[in-house]
Amino acid sequence: MRVRLDDPIDLDAFRQHARQLLAEGVPPDRVEWNGERGAGLFDEANDAAPSPSIAGAPHAVPASFVALCGDVILHRDPQRFALMYRLLWRLAHEPALRHDPLDADMMQAQLMAKAVHRDIHKMRAFVRFTKVMGEDGLERHVAWFEPDHHIVEANAPFFARRFAQMRWAILTPERCVEWDGQALAFGEGADRREKPPPDAGEQLWLTYYEHIFNPARLKVAMMRREMPRRYWHNLPEAALIQPITGAAQARSQSMIDAPPTAARRIRAPIALHLRPADGVAPADLAELRAAAHACRDCPIGALATQAVCGEGPLAPRHMLVGEQPGDQEDLAGRPFVGPAGQLLDRAMAQLGWARDTVYLANAVKHFKYELRGKRRIHKTAAQREAEACAHWLDSEISLVRPQGLVALGATAARALLGRPVAVQAERGAWLHERRDGRPVFVTLHPSALLRLADGERAEAYARWLDDLERARGTVSAATAA
Repeated sequence: MRVRLDDPIDLDAFRQHARQLLAEGVPPDRVEWNGERGAGLFDEANDAAPSPSIAGAPHAVPASFVALCGDVILHRDPQRFALMYRLLWRLAHEPALRHDPLDADMMQAQLMAKAVHRDIHKMRAFVRFTKVMGEDGLERHVAWFEPDHHIVEANAPFFARRFAQMRWAILTPERCVEWDGQALAFGEGADRREKPPPDAGEQLWLTYYEHIFNPARLKVAMMRREMPRRYWHNLPEAALIQPITGAAQARSQSMIDAPPTAARRIRAPIALHLRPADGVAPADLAELRAAAHACRDCPIGALATQAVCGEGPLAPRHMLVGEQPGDQEDLAGRPFVGPAGQLLDRAMAQLGWARDTVYLANAVKHFKYELRGKRRIHKTAAQREAEACAHWLDSEISLVRPQGLVALGATAARALLGRPVAVQAERGAWLHERRDGRPVFVTLHPSALLRLADGERAEAYARWLDDLERARGTVSAATAA
């Protein structure tokens, strides 16, 4: 019996035909399968068409076998249909087969499934998009890839999820797929000459690839195993592989011969005896800084370089309070000198608000972080840690004597108001809740803007600028004593 599948990866069609053959008792050696596009080996009149009544007859097989067939049917081997039907026949007539891990047919099917999964992974790793302008004037990203197996349809949903916001197309010799931002569309294969020429992004990618190469970690055999040569002619970075691997030994030696990097200078800790006695407030800002540096009421102080207290004039109209110092503030010993501080400087300059007219401080005086390699990544202070620092902030406010307090972010707002604060709901207005009579104005911390996506940042920055302008213009309470 001759069976032709119009679609070489149509698992449902294969299952219908296989069920009919199994129901009719046709053994595997009496079936010839053809499922390759355009093969034309059999006339349509000779095709075995499944009978709905017979094809639908149920036959119990392990769920893992159905999943295995879903992988094997994507393999390019023309004998895959014969193998799957032979396994189905044997599962029906040899129940012990499902418990035999060393069966030759089952092992062959599993190897074919593994090859398909490897090809799917390589496609995801080695597709390189090139930006082109379509006839409609819209930007598209087009890639050329040459898979070993029938994996385009199986892999397309991954690319749709990964690049959902851009219009793209992947061309292959057998099948092409295109995403318009809403739906996937499949078409016939393309010619390699349709591959678009390099764009500016390719040179940027090559520059990045060259600079992230670490000659000291080069393992040529592993690289060639993970990036087989058959993919190189479609990878722009392949042109760099030979030069950078050839120069790897010399570059590694130059790294060894280079002088050591100077160690970062860590300031010596201040003796604990400089801290005021319990219940005694610091007499001035210098004593406050020394005492805060020696504080070990929470673990943060032991790991930071130094305490970072505020800076600015005494008796200012405004005192701006942030969350805690960052990496650069911890090293410099000054508040708001890192990326968030630079954004605050930019905003104040736009408003004509001189930085030296306000006092800048943080609710938490030490930098809390976690190490990732050699980098110190900011970590939000826990409530217990913020409470341990509360008396330092209160002492600072008493010594500085500001008219109004501007809370930048939720941690600062909670420290100043003594309660949880929903910043988005309470921002933009003066709140009168402190016992000392000083009003508190709540808005975002500049670091919150830096974490936004590019498309959201401009609108959020404009609204934040309005908040700062409103805070600058009015302090809606008399100066506290």
